[in-house]
Amino acid sequence: MKNQIILVVFLTVFNSCSKQTVTINNSGYHGKWNLVAMSGSTPNSEVTGAAMAWQEFYFFNTNGTFTKAREANSVKTTLSGTYATTKQSDGISFELTYPNDNEIIGSCFGNQKEVLFLTSNNSLLSTWNLCDGPGLTYKK
Repeated sequence: MKNQIILVVFLTVFNSCSKQTVTINNSGYHGKWNLVAMSGSTPNSEVTGAAMAWQEFYFFNTNGTFTKAREANSVKTTLSGTYATTKQSDGISFELTYPNDNEIIGSCFGNQKEVLFLTSNNSLLSTWNLCDGPGLTYKK
């Protein structure tokens, strides 16, 4: 009996420490998100519109799949993959998983994954800038 109580307590503590993957009923993030701003590591380096180095968008489907498309120097590249949403203390993050490597994947890890955060002002932010990539902001 004592071992069963210890096991229940252990499982409860272990489960409460893990991230919670959630399915969000609000479909507000589904659809097309366009790149609207790009910034570098220096202050006041933000550019928008045609001044950005490339144009791109994400399209999030309701079935857990997405498409990312980028046009740079008149070359269009499109990739598709799957995503999962995770509710964290500071909001919702999106982990995007690609089936193969490609130069348009903006990641610090090189593991065919990207992470985006949904902000309180309804913008998606890339985490690529955390490892010297550009700061990318998307709006629906």
